[in-house]
Amino acid sequence: MRRIFLWAARNAWLRDHLPRMRFMRRAVRRFMPGETMESALDAAAPLQAAGIGTMYTKLGENLESLAEADAVADHYIAVLDAIEARGLAGEISVKPTQLGLDIDEDRALAHLTRLAAHAATTDSYVWIDMEGSAYTDATLRLYERVRAVQPRTGICLQAYLRRTAVDIERLRPLDPAIRLVKGAYDEPARIAFRGKREVDASYLELAAAFLTEGRGRPIRLGLGTHDVALIEQIAMRVAAEGIGRDGFEIEMLYGIRTGEQFRLAREGYRVQTLIAYGDAWYPWYMRRLAERPANVTFALRSLLP
Repeated sequence: MRRIFLWAARNAWLRDHLPRMRFMRRAVRRFMPGETMESALDAAAPLQAAGIGTMYTKLGENLESLAEADAVADHYIAVLDAIEARGLAGEISVKPTQLGLDIDEDRALAHLTRLAAHAATTDSYVWIDMEGSAYTDATLRLYERVRAVQPRTGICLQAYLRRTAVDIERLRPLDPAIRLVKGAYDEPARIAFRGKREVDASYLELAAAFLTEGRGRPIRLGLGTHDVALIEQIAMRVAAEGIGRDGFEIEMLYGIRTGEQFRLAREGYRVQTLIAYGDAWYPWYMRRLAERPANVTFALRSLLP
């Protein structure tokens, strides 16, 4: 089923036709408060009241012109200004291909540097999202170059890639901020763990090692997963090394395990909710269905009256 949804995420015909169907638009509302920046920011109020931070990402990837990339960068500048104006504890997460990586890596770097500089003036933060494995090396290069001049930046790394432990060691001299996710793309077994147990074991070891080996240094780790049992296993592992629940962050998507997000915040964990918005939601939504069977169950229920 995972492979089917990942295939559907890449299928151009389905991408053009399914989003027009009413049941699809109804189903995606679980994961998105709306398609506009304003709707995403409005959703932050009850979360902030519970001590939960927010992160915002405008959906879209693999743009075809630098003019589009320039517009995306301008949009995120407006998002940072709106976060500050509303007094939100909010940050942004950007895909490099949204900023023109496919076309001009230097232009993408310029956009990221500009966004990070602006985020610093608004007391916010910029996260560089990770896409398919074809972009891993270029994304790491971008992060190394941006982090060298703008420390309020982080990068997403994927635990299912066999190379990730080496990538973390490569970044350690930068005292990096890392959002660790399991991985949502269809990667071959030669470069990625395919089974859930293997991915979970990799995730646990990467997170625990990063926290314990970086203790006492200005690192930042976000656990980008909805697997609460795995989160609690990591917490128990690092507690033995003197790292408390506030020594890392838990980052979950809007609309998924909402009750758990509030519970974890009450129990002293630092929690952030990633709020996605925009009209280019179809491939992103298909990858969310591929991640967890519970998401598929919800989608099927949305077909009912």
